[in-house]
Amino acid sequence: MLREVLAALAPRDGETHTDGTFGAGGYSSAILESADCRVVAIDRDVTAIRAGQELVARFKGKLLIVEGCFGDMDSLLQQEGIDKVDGVVLDLGVSSMQLDQAERGFSFRYDAELDMRMEGSADSERPSAADVINSLSEGELADIIFHFGEERRARQVARAIVNARRENRIERTGQLADIVRKVVRPAGGKKRDDNIDPATRTFQGLRIYVNDELGELHRGLRAAERLLAPGGRLVVVSFHSLEDRAVKRFLVERCGAAPRGSRHLPANNDALSQAATFELLFKGAKGPADDETAVNPRSRSARLRAARRTSAAPWVEEAA
Repeated sequence: MLREVLAALAPRDGETHTDGTFGAGGYSSAILESADCRVVAIDRDVTAIRAGQELVARFKGKLLIVEGCFGDMDSLLQQEGIDKVDGVVLDLGVSSMQLDQAERGFSFRYDAELDMRMEGSADSERPSAADVINSLSEGELADIIFHFGEERRARQVARAIVNARRENRIERTGQLADIVRKVVRPAGGKKRDDNIDPATRTFQGLRIYVNDELGELHRGLRAAERLLAPGGRLVVVSFHSLEDRAVKRFLVERCGAAPRGSRHLPANNDALSQAATFELLFKGAKGPADDETAVNPRSRSARLRAARRTSAAPWVEEAA
């Protein structure tokens, strides 16, 4: 959704923007080509940062790529001497580049080590997907697959995984996909979905859990609130309902559109009494154009939401 992202971000000469999910650098390049501005890009994947050095050289001082998680974007940019930016763009989920690298273990299209860590196995201290699959209890696995993968047959999948690992440790994407496909089969001989492999939701749930993607999104939205200057734009592209609901909930709350309870109750120092820090650029979410989905089927599920930062102070949230 490059056109829609640029329209919402509206880069101008002299501005500084943050691309929180650098990936292959598509957004960063487009922003820099659309205005005489600067981009500070962030990626947790060292492989992406190395590959991006060609773009750094091409844009001659206009592009800086920082290693880290976008949930820490305000502190990462402060280390570079930047306190405020004029735009933040987030393209959520796993990148096409990571999906297409068989050795990363994100996709069941390839038989590879079951890894899924966005940092890469050599640069991460977090457990891999194989570690998760082989160590957590049946109940914990069922919760992950149900809540993060939205798989209706999560309990049956978890039970099948536990039964299979009693025989042999599950180390490969192909092993896991085969286990899931034996459980998540069409009822009555009908296909559940012509376009969705039965293993898709289980792999999604594991990936989100392994990389703490929803936690990272929550931290990233709050960091963007702190980092954006008044008038700055926040643009977020999500690819499944869990992400989109989280972004929608944040923006509804921060735009002051959330239900505020009875006006007769006394105000207190909680979220309901804080000033709106964003205003929506448009209502609802935008989807990709037909010409984009024809060329890039992966974009079908993309949803874009955008808002402009007000001058109100960032919200103060109670510690969890």
